Amino acid sequence: MAQINVSNLTFSYERSFDNVFEQVSFSIDTNWRLGFIGRNGKGKTTFLNLLLGRYEYEGRITSTTVFDYFPYTISELQMNMPMIDFMEDIKSDCEQWRVICELEKLKTSAEVLYRPFYTLSHGERTKVMLAILFSRENDFLLIDEPTNHLDQEARMNVKDYLMQKKGFLIVSHDRDLLDACVDHVLVLNRKTIEIQNGNFSSWWENKNRADTFSEMENEKHLREIQCLKRAADQSKRWAQKSENSKIGFDPVKEHDRSIAARAYIGAKTKKMQKRVKQYEQRMEQTIEEKEGLLQDIEKTVDLKISPLIYHKDVLILAKDFSFGYEDAKQDVVKNLNFELHQGERIFLNGLNGCGKSSFIKAILSCAGKYEMQRSIKKGALTVASGVKISYISQDTDFLKGNIKDFCEKKNLDESLFCAILRQLDMERVQFVKPMEEYSQGQKKKVLIAASLMTPAHIYIWDEPLNYIDVFSRMQIEKLILDYKPTMIVVDHDIRFQEKIATKVIHM
Repeated sequence: MAQINVSNLTFSYERSFDNVFEQVSFSIDTNWRLGFIGRNGKGKTTFLNLLLGRYEYEGRITSTTVFDYFPYTISELQMNMPMIDFMEDIKSDCEQWRVICELEKLKTSAEVLYRPFYTLSHGERTKVMLAILFSRENDFLLIDEPTNHLDQEARMNVKDYLMQKKGFLIVSHDRDLLDACVDHVLVLNRKTIEIQNGNFSSWWENKNRADTFSEMENEKHLREIQCLKRAADQSKRWAQKSENSKIGFDPVKEHDRSIAARAYIGAKTKKMQKRVKQYEQRMEQTIEEKEGLLQDIEKTVDLKISPLIYHKDVLILAKDFSFGYEDAKQDVVKNLNFELHQGERIFLNGLNGCGKSSFIKAILSCAGKYEMQRSIKKGALTVASGVKISYISQDTDFLKGNIKDFCEKKNLDESLFCAILRQLDMERVQFVKPMEEYSQGQKKKVLIAASLMTPAHIYIWDEPLNYIDVFSRMQIEKLILDYKPTMIVVDHDIRFQEKIATKVIHM
């Protein structure tokens, strides 16, 4: 067992206004199964790159272990080659028999190594790369979002596989995966970094308990400060009144007082002033104790959405609907019967490649929102006339330029759009950056904010939660449960589906 020691780490990107890490110190063991948790844009992927030595930084990171990173970068040339021909290029000393053994544990045939890489599904690519990643012993493995774009069956395979392993740090927002696969968590809080023994649920329970205690302590300190303030003000008034009576007196009204009483009054005033100073010192101490109590509390703001009501109950109807492409050997969607009623939240489930996204595009095409090239349709698919649809695509690569340009193109109110992004915990400093520099999670938040601002009868979201942090996922869950919009959703986060879905259709 070795340790990774981080000491006084400070890092910021060129042309950035803020530090990603500032004077950060902690230690982790290399035999842990470590879950990495934090808000989008807090620096999780950046930290993995720092461990790999890809960026210059201030401070020290020391370890005797060798690091390896998932996902591997696959070149355009390699995309057309089978993995068996280039796996030693992406991981040196990679032995074929070990990779095949790892693929068996992932319930995947070794034949995927002999097919051109571009022909593999998302799930097959993930499994091949994980098999190569774990094919050498004693490496400490940095695994970045392994379940994004995977269907539920592939996620289950990856989860079962990682449960048998140790010696890795995994970045994931999949609560089910984190609960099953990790024994420690490394958490990037708002202002601090912490390490805890346990999984996501145990950390979340501890966090809620700690946040409640901090809020109670904060209230107690606020009450103490107010009491001390009142006592100090009263003592100040008494001291001033006593000081004013030191010089001059009426011998008729104050016949029992002499000039000698002046020294006594002065001593009394001095005592009161000393008491005021003590009150002020206690106030400063209480304020100092109060500082930092709420620095790591995640305050999520309730989001809003504007679903429209349509005058008919059935919004989308498919009867024996089949859909395919001219150059395909078989239909992507075959003999599908489907109804979407107003108020329903339907989740489309199925293996990668079963036609979920294609069916969504067929709906958008039918509604005049998407142009499909070389497609063949059979059966009936109807979308109610005049229905407004708000759509979130899987793809974020088209996001270019700045927020202002995006809002002008989409005809969105820029100030309101930025306000929603702030509610989704995006820092204001991000608003002046080009969107190409955003993290994948921040790009997804741009699409979600645009959808929330679009009044619609139907919200169609295709894998909206990929890369989205846990806190924002819970925020979005609450929004949907509060407003109950009509939705068609493709997402493989089982916790999200269990909370949100009114119906699940298996394709």
